[in-house]
Amino acid sequence: MQKLRVAVIGCGGIANGKHLPSLAAVKEVDMVAFCDIIPERAEQAAEKYGVEGAKVYTDYRALLEAEKPDVVHVCTPNRSHCEITVAALEAGCHVMCEKPMAKTAADARKMLETAKRTGKKLTIGYQNRFKSDAAYLKAACEAGELGDIYFAKALAVRRRGVPTWGVFLNEEEQGGGPLIDIGTHALDLTLFMMDNYKPLYVVGNTYRKLADTKNAANAWGPWDPEKFTVEDSAFGFITMENGATIVLESSWALNVADPREAQCILAGTKGGADFVGGLRFNREHLGRLTTEVPDLRAGGAAFYEGVGDDRPERIEARQWINAILNDTEPLVKPEQALVVTEILEAIYTSAKTNQPVRFDNK
Repeated sequence: MQKLRVAVIGCGGIANGKHLPSLAAVKEVDMVAFCDIIPERAEQAAEKYGVEGAKVYTDYRALLEAEKPDVVHVCTPNRSHCEITVAALEAGCHVMCEKPMAKTAADARKMLETAKRTGKKLTIGYQNRFKSDAAYLKAACEAGELGDIYFAKALAVRRRGVPTWGVFLNEEEQGGGPLIDIGTHALDLTLFMMDNYKPLYVVGNTYRKLADTKNAANAWGPWDPEKFTVEDSAFGFITMENGATIVLESSWALNVADPREAQCILAGTKGGADFVGGLRFNREHLGRLTTEVPDLRAGGAAFYEGVGDDRPERIEARQWINAILNDTEPLVKPEQALVVTEILEAIYTSAKTNQPVRFDNK
């Protein structure tokens, strides 16, 4: 059995919550090296997930030079996604980078260009595509069940869910707040379902209406207003080249009673779909309006690797490693993730300039 030597750079929350346990469940993976600027975190990861003799580093460059891994997972703040990914690709590694692709569109384009030049695989961690309801909806969209999808909503709205750990509130490290953190998941899911990656123009607004609240009620305890340097909500209106419209809503703190996260609403010429109370479809049938809820307990989708653990992050890791071993494409293509980052950046730019941002798709 072929084994891939995997290194994980960044051993914080997203690595421990998603990447490390998911990779540990893939038998063709040996986690041989771990890197973090806080050595204790890398040491703990190596002890729990590493093979015997796994190495620990605080400098990713030293890791790449000494270990020469087959695969690198980048689990660092957004600002360093490009730098580390480009270095790993140029060192001959395949790379999974945690979402979003990069802090800026220019950085994301550099990552894609490097992957193409080196011939190495690059994917981005949009694990919501691998949920069973998302897989079913994608199959329905591909089968034409909704017809021409011309209107959609991408939803990542929390009532009070401001992350108070790490660098989430730091604009310099992350590039933004809920839009780039969770809005990116909702937008990726929506574009994926529509199979539409050609934006024409974007109008956006961002707000800091609740960020300066002291002792605010919050799922993870009160945030520090002095450290809250990003928006608390952001909204975008996206018009695609073919005339389709996408409304993107994102927030960490917004006075709404019906929060939704990593969801989309789709409306097409033959029917619609949403995730209200679970996946449901709506259409006209035999002269009546119908609402249908599929049974997702049986069956699967093309990228499901048999039965067993159906957690999306586990399926994501399995599909990614199989893509490397079998020299096939990962489900999340870097070209798609680049468009997500370009749209997010356009929303931020529009909000700052009070002007629409147009795309040149020639």
